[in-house]
Amino acid sequence: MSEQREPVTATIVVIFAIIDDALQVLLVHRSAPPEQGLWALPGGRWDGSTTLEEAAAAKLIDETGARDLYLEQLFTASNLDAVQAGVAVAYFALVDEQAVRLRTSQEWPPAWHRVDALPPLAFRNNEVIAQAVARVRAKLDYTNIAFGLLPEQFTLRELQSAYEAILGTALDRRNFRKRMLQTEVIEPTGEVRRMGAHRPAQLYRFTSREPVFL
Repeated sequence: MSEQREPVTATIVVIFAIIDDALQVLLVHRSAPPEQGLWALPGGRWDGSTTLEEAAAAKLIDETGARDLYLEQLFTASNLDAVQAGVAVAYFALVDEQAVRLRTSQEWPPAWHRVDALPPLAFRNNEVIAQAVARVRAKLDYTNIAFGLLPEQFTLRELQSAYEAILGTALDRRNFRKRMLQTEVIEPTGEVRRMGAHRPAQLYRFTSREPVFL
């Protein structure tokens, strides 16, 4: 008779960034069993010494070096691992790629991957990523969630590019600008950015870099 192992609790973090005008997710290449050689979301077993959210935040910092970013619980699921019974508590995070310094390691190396061109994944992580993408897309309509993906100051073109990358579709420039300004989720900084021979682009910032419902 095979020995029964106690179920474990683990945290998983779906870390999104906008890179090359595309929504990308951070994955790590597994260097040991189970699922050795496949890509997977960052995560680990929860030892109970911290809260689950603190454990997820620690994993986020470990992988990206970034702090004070948008982090939200996504769902709790059982038995994503076909070998080890347990419960996985999934979170998603939004990061500004310019503020990220990926962990450098020969073992379990991290890398960004486009969400629309994922490699084979371990532990049904494709289902986790799909749910996270759906959650972020839905929240664009009624929150300022995009603040997590952008620097302190940005142009309207950069903001629209972030929305288009998340939604996977082009948006009308005039309607987008009108909606963003009417909701008062952003405000002009009074500064401009000069870009070559083009006219200076006005810079904006989010009126709050804390989650706000519109």
